[in-house]
This record gives sequence, structure tokens and C-alpha cells, in this order.
Amino acid sequence: MREDGRLLAIRRADNGTWELPGGVLELNETPEAGVAREVWEETGIHVEVDELTGVYKNTTRGIVALVFRCKPSGGTERTSRESTAVSWLTPVEVSDRMSEVYAIRLLDALDGAGPHVRSHDGKHLIPVESQLMLDDSAPGDA
Repeated sequence: MREDGRLLAIRRADNGTWELPGGVLELNETPEAGVAREVWEETGIHVEVDELTGVYKNTTRGIVALVFRCKPSGGTERTSRESTAVSWLTPVEVSDRMSEVYAIRLLDALDGAGPHVRSHDGKHLIPVESQLMLDDSAPGDA
């Protein structure tokens, strides 16, 4: 996040959706080092990783994403083979351009109340009440 409150986002090359930069950690790197590497690779921006702001589980694919608040520390915006656009968006632009499961990750990072823990089905957030009902019906409960 920049000092003016704008948030770094990319338009993905593979599907054209707007998302926050990110990816898979290498086996030998810390989450913080992986965040800095992925952001630089996809955007040309160097960042200082600040704090964990959320944990997001895609219940359909079984993927867990960690989101960290970062501060830009250099570099110049550029696209990559993974991004066709790089932009600093306002919170309103984030909500307008991104699906709710990606927009919430950036908006959660702004509120300072994290880390948030949320689940989604790949398209829509799963309300906490529904998550609790799923947890209560776990196999093996007697």
C-alpha cells in the first residue's frame, strides 16, 4: 500500500482478471521473501513486507492464501509474462474491478483489524455462519 492509500494490483495475463500480485512459495523461502519476490516479478515494484493481514481458503480447490500488507520501497511499474497491466487502485476501484474473493483481501489489509480468516468457493465468500455449520457437521463427531 502506498502512503496515499492506493493498492497495487495486476490484470492477470492468463485470465484477464484483476487481482493482487502473488504466487507459490519456493521450497527454501520464507513467506515474506516469497511475497517480495512475487510482487517484484509480476509488477517491477520492490516491497518491504509489513504484517500478515489475512488467511483465505478456497474450499473448492483446497488452496490457502496468505496476504501481507507491504510498503513500496523502489522499482518502476511494469508488466510481466504474468501481468498485462499494473496499477495502483483506490479502494473503490478495487471493489469495482475485482471479484469479491480478491477485493476483500486488499480491503481487509486496510482495516488494521486482522489477520482475517475467510473461506470462499472460488467466486463468493462463504459467510461465517455457514462455515460454523460445516465445522459442526465434521465426520467423527459423536
